[in-house]
Amino acid sequence: GWLNVLKMVPWAAVIANAPKVADSAKKLWNGVAKKSVTTRHGESMPVTLGDLQVRLLAAESTIAELHAQMLTSSELIKTLADQNAQLVSRVEINRVRLLCLAAVTLALLIALVTMAFKA
Repeated sequence: GWLNVLKMVPWAAVIANAPKVADSAKKLWNGVAKKSVTTRHGESMPVTLGDLQVRLLAAESTIAELHAQMLTSSELIKTLADQNAQLVSRVEINRVRLLCLAAVTLALLIALVTMAFKA
C-alpha cells in the first residue's frame, strides 16, 4: 500500500526541488496578486452599438471573476507549496534521525556481540 508508494518516490529529487517549488509558487502568487483587472467604464462607448456595450460589460465582468478565481487558485498553490516544503523538511529530519538511530543500534549490537565473545 502506502509503504510501496513511498518507496517509489524519488526523495532526493523531491528534497532538492522543494525550495524551487516553493519559490516558484511565491513568484506566481506575487505576480498574480500585483495585477489588477482594468475596466473601461470611464471611456466613451459607441452610442449606436448598445448590444456591443452590453457584451463588453459582460466580458469585463467575466474577466473580473476569472481574475478572482486565479488569485484564489494561486494562493492555494502557494499554500500547498509551502506545506510541501515543510513536509519535505520534516521527512529529511526524520531520515537523518533514522540513520543516527540505525548507527547507534549497530554500535550497540557490535558492543553486545563483543561482550558476549569475551565472556
